[in-house]
Amino acid sequence: MIEVIEKKNRNKTTNKIRLEFAAVSDNESFARMVVAAFITPLNPTLEEMSDVKTAISEAVTNAVIHGYENRNCLEDRVFMECMLKGDVLEVEISDRGTGIEDVKLAMEPLYTSKPEQDRSGMGFAFMEAFMDNLEVESEVGCGTLVRMCKKIGVSSWIDSEE
Repeated sequence: MIEVIEKKNRNKTTNKIRLEFAAVSDNESFARMVVAAFITPLNPTLEEMSDVKTAISEAVTNAVIHGYENRNCLEDRVFMECMLKGDVLEVEISDRGTGIEDVKLAMEPLYTSKPEQDRSGMGFAFMEAFMDNLEVESEVGCGTLVRMCKKIGVSSWIDSEE
């Protein structure tokens, strides 16, 4: 289900979408492409586009692999909400899966709760590196919410000379 929530005038750009999809690995690339299309009106650089897509990919992958134990059950859902507030992208990706017992530990680079699956433990580190802000809320047995923000667009060198 894709739902466009609101869109206001171009000077105070506000756009919001919600996306809900089955927690299966194949949908990670779909979520990544949806966000890429969503930020296109901001004319992002290739680097910004790549950063956002990587962060989205990591968050969705965490929901599928860790939140739902990679069950590939069509009833398990991942929820993604994206908002544009001017030139700032805000993204929330959540699941109603197992939750994280120790968020601080889980966010440590190289930590993984699934070493037997050759997980690198860099998901949160990548999200933090590629986005301007990262917040993670989780409750065991209830799920996890990942909130990320990134300013899109850099000042043109032409504008700075005027």
